[in-house]
Parts: sequence; structure tokens; C-alpha cells
Amino acid sequence: MYRKDKKDEYYSRRAREEGYPARSVYKLKEIDEKYKIFRRGDQVLDLGCAPGSWMMYVSEKIGSNGMVVGVDFEELKMPLAANTRFVKKDILHLTHEDFYQRESARIFDVVVSDLAPKTTGVKTADVVNSIMLANKALALAKLVLRPRGNFICKVFDGELAEEFFEEVKKNFEFVKRFRPKAVSKESREFYLVALDLKLLNKD
Repeated sequence: MYRKDKKDEYYSRRAREEGYPARSVYKLKEIDEKYKIFRRGDQVLDLGCAPGSWMMYVSEKIGSNGMVVGVDFEELKMPLAANTRFVKKDILHLTHEDFYQRESARIFDVVVSDLAPKTTGVKTADVVNSIMLANKALALAKLVLRPRGNFICKVFDGELAEEFFEEVKKNFEFVKRFRPKAVSKESREFYLVALDLKLLNKD
């Protein structure tokens, strides 16, 4: 049976004290502090946003002139700030048309994805399912990101993760693997930090 280690307990307690729904906020915060992902006024797409910690953090970072759109098939259990919007939908059925009704799809400065499959305990299956979600997130990012936009994506480590890493490198100028301190010791997850989208095909 899985038991939280002291690090997990520390971040969970800290999240409660600071008013965040989950400790995952500290993963994004560490990434942002290291790589300077968000700016005031940014338009941000948050994939797999429930329970809402990343949306709250991003909302604070981008200010009143920015907007964060969160997507999840689960309802949020938190009030939405004025600069946030929630789309209740399965990521696998999501298209760029859910966000815009004009010719140009490129409306976001940053796409973040904390999507993760329900784990089965079978490492190979879990990695395959993780990469399926990561590929969907990447496909959407390539459609909706503005030139030089940024992409943050959770991935489970494994052979397929290396293939996904190489695919992301084709589309962004800077790509790094990063494992935040708040990730559980037993977890296989890490994050790809991809900065400065290349527009390989002009649209």
C-alpha cells in the first residue's frame, strides 16, 4: 500500500496552508521560477486542470490582462477568478475550435499539461497511456501556440518518452527534461520544458 513520504506530506500541508487544492502547484512554480515561463498578460491553456492548483498559480502570475483557460472532464471544486475560464471536456475530444471562432488558431502564449492516465501498475501500459496524452497535448500546442510560445508537459519515463522528447525538440528551440522537487519519490513522472515554438509550416 502506498504511503506518503515526508516530502509529500510537507507539500500537501503547504498547499492547504496557502489555499491551493493540490501540491502539484509547487511543481509548476519550480519550473516557472527556473525557466520564467509566464509573463503578465499571457494567454495560457491548462490541460488537465482539475482540481485547479495550476490555474490558480497561473492566474496570479499573468494578472488581470491575461487569461487562463482550463480544460478537464472533471468539474473544478474552486471558484474561478475573473481571468480564468473552464472548459469541461475530455482532452481526447478537444480541438482548437473549442477556443476560437476566427481564422487564426494561434491565440495562446503558453500551453501547460499536467495530464496523467489512471495508472495500472503495469509500467509499459502506463507509459504508453502517458505518451498518448502527451502527444495529444503536443498536437494542440502546435495548433494554438503563438510563434515562440512555451509548452510544459508531464510525461512518464520510459523508452517511448525518449521518442516523444525527440519529437518535441523538432518543434521548439529549447527543450529540457525537468523533475521538480515536489514529485513523489516513487513516481516516474518528469516534465518537458519546451520554449520558443518553431513554426515549421506557415499557416
